[in-house]
Amino acid sequence: MTQDFYCDEVLSGNTQVRKVMETETVLAYHHTRPSYTHHIVVIPKIHVQSLISEETANNEALLLALMTVIKKVAADMTRTTGSAKIITNSGEYQDSKHLHWHVVSGEKIR
Repeated sequence: MTQDFYCDEVLSGNTQVRKVMETETVLAYHHTRPSYTHHIVVIPKIHVQSLISEETANNEALLLALMTVIKKVAADMTRTTGSAKIITNSGEYQDSKHLHWHVVSGEKIR
């Protein structure tokens, strides 16, 4: 796996994804290898390592844009499935070193 799947594969177009929502700064799409029945990933379109990295310290506009998309995706998922869980990781828990959020619902499938 590449160190930054989101920049190297998704944002570059090397890996095609089914988009759910896209703004100038944020992309939400169906996970390419879902862990839940319903699994959407939300990423910034620029490289930001994690929620707690220095890149987010002075980027409130990007964080607000991310939260706006996450809120919409989670609300849509809750309407259609009855629930939504919103997850992000940092440090050793973070497989790809690019800030990303998972919006999931349903059964865990792997």
